[in-house]
Amino acid sequence: MNKLVEGIGFNDNKYQVFVKGEITKYYKLWQSMLHRCTGKEWERHPTYAGTSCSENFKSYSFFYEWCHNQIGFDKRDDKGRAWHLDKDLLIKGNKLYSEDNCVFVPQRINSLLTKMKASRGKYPIGVRLSRCKSATRFDARCGNCSGDSKHLGCYGTPEEAFQAYKTYKEAYIKEVANEYRAQLDPRAYQALMNYEVNIND
Repeated sequence: MNKLVEGIGFNDNKYQVFVKGEITKYYKLWQSMLHRCTGKEWERHPTYAGTSCSENFKSYSFFYEWCHNQIGFDKRDDKGRAWHLDKDLLIKGNKLYSEDNCVFVPQRINSLLTKMKASRGKYPIGVRLSRCKSATRFDARCGNCSGDSKHLGCYGTPEEAFQAYKTYKEAYIKEVANEYRAQLDPRAYQALMNYEVNIND
């Protein structure tokens, strides 16, 4: 019996792992997904804590064939980067990589939905203490896909600042979704159009 990959995956050798001495993108993607399901990354990246994968996804041949049938798998963005395997767009907060839950999306969309919990502090998403010295105020800010941050105003409470962030972010997600509508899996497009930003995100 072959050694388990990342302790949980099995390769029945139906498909090549190496082509011209290079590991195939299918295998790299599969191994990376398995790695996030084993706890080895959980300390460095707490957002992956508790992540697992379906029994089918533990099979390299199943994963390989599944990838070939997915919209976006062979796509690259304008910087030449392969689209990302996303597990929690269709089901917000999902921790299971599976054939029913996963879709491929460009990095631009994947990073758009990142919560940045480890670095944003005690305030709601999109909110930080203002630098205004005259009174305690709260800034609402929203990052865009290019890494810039847009200031959305200064508010008297974190909740008011969050509402400004929520309104802007949900509209921005829809805007980006419509840019990619013709390229996305329809399920991914619909999930983006229905996406809700919550204060506890």
